[in-house]
Amino acid sequence: MLLAEGLRHAFGAVHALDDVSFTLQPGQTLAVFGPNGAGKTTLLKVLAGLIRPRAGRAQIDGGRRAVGWIGHQPQLYAHLTVRENLRFWGSLYDVPRADLERREADLLSRLGLNEHADRSVRALSRGLVQRVAIARALIHDPRVLLLDEPFTGLDRTAAEEFRRLLAEQAAGGRVTVLVTHNVEEGTELATDVAFMRAGRFVQRAPRQGRGAAEIADAYRRAVTGA
Repeated sequence: MLLAEGLRHAFGAVHALDDVSFTLQPGQTLAVFGPNGAGKTTLLKVLAGLIRPRAGRAQIDGGRRAVGWIGHQPQLYAHLTVRENLRFWGSLYDVPRADLERREADLLSRLGLNEHADRSVRALSRGLVQRVAIARALIHDPRVLLLDEPFTGLDRTAAEEFRRLLAEQAAGGRVTVLVTHNVEEGTELATDVAFMRAGRFVQRAPRQGRGAAEIADAYRRAVTGA
């Protein structure tokens, strides 16, 4: 379970989070849409424990070790190979050797990284680095996924496989908060959607079968007034 209760945070006079509250149960995926500067990334960082809120609280069953995080930075060591990065991050989470090898092999295969496994990260393209960042976020089998524009740089094949991975994670009871500008991508994966503006959720509701076009129209009306 993930709980956010009365979260507030500010950078100087700018209110990045202004009384944000919600709860997600196992299997739920919340897609958060909003313009630049709405507070979406700050929200994810507070949930991940990377920023301490000025007020309110965020709680994740299992704590920070239960979180898989994909942010704007890949959090990879450029001088290490893809495989070395995955093993390093797995060791930080105390993943047993057999489980680590199994998950490493599965993620390398599914994300199309087998032929790049022994190349250093610095030698990879932006799209390949994003694939490695995804594998890094999933290597310890997290209970909660916090994803900030995770499809950035992915080609169509990699994006489709990542969507399948996320769907499997949700079916397995994982909780996901997904921030994306792509309404179609977010809607496809979401059980719930939230529209964010000026640090607040101006609307949050279950998706309830609504398609991307309907969600996009509701977003425009809620956030821009158009």
